[in-house]
Amino acid sequence: MRKKTEHSAGRYAYEGLDRILHEKARLGIMTSLITRPDGLLFVELKQLCALTDGNLSRHMEVLREAGLIEMWKGYDRKRPQTLYRLTADGRRRFVDYLAELERVIRDARPKAARMSQPSRAPGKVGWVPA
Repeated sequence: MRKKTEHSAGRYAYEGLDRILHEKARLGIMTSLITRPDGLLFVELKQLCALTDGNLSRHMEVLREAGLIEMWKGYDRKRPQTLYRLTADGRRRFVDYLAELERVIRDARPKAARMSQPSRAPGKVGWVPA
């Protein structure tokens, strides 16, 4: 496979940015879970990610249907508890996602730091602001 150059077709397509993971709340959930291999309780995730019960439930359903997390039910002093953990596939996919995100940063950061603001005109004759 040839390495893509700056002008290659699809160079900045970033196909590895999984749509399921590339959502603010789910990114926070996955980050929380990858740092705690033994899992987190629903109430802990709710607090860490600053989500409502309904929002967290919906995002957990999406992640579970995608096979990224597993859900465990139990009791603590007769109170029902729900524990969530990453699956092996969820861990692998999240690590792959992070690698792709790092690629985005590697592509953008050096040029963003070096570039000054563009001139008013794009440098082509006949171009006017629309």
